[in-house]
Amino acid sequence: MSEIVVYELDKLVTAGSSPGTLSGAERRVRRVHAAPMAPGSRTAAGPRTLCGKDTFAMETALGEPSEHPGAPWYPAEYASVVCPDCDAVIET
Repeated sequence: MSEIVVYELDKLVTAGSSPGTLSGAERRVRRVHAAPMAPGSRTAAGPRTLCGKDTFAMETALGEPSEHPGAPWYPAEYASVVCPDCDAVIET
């Protein structure tokens, strides 16, 4: 697979926090996308997801996508928030 999993995060701010001090624990994954690898890199996403969204503000998932046949390309704990358009591109 030449895609990388990226997370589109909610822009929620907890009470008393400023937008510049959000930690990962305070932001929930809104949607899981797939993006092509950036040219010359195996760890950075390209500029757009497979569904066309900008990856600039998205976080790259840690680890490698599953290489096991039949296993999903996304982490199982995020199955409910997988982007259907990215999933359709990967499945074809």
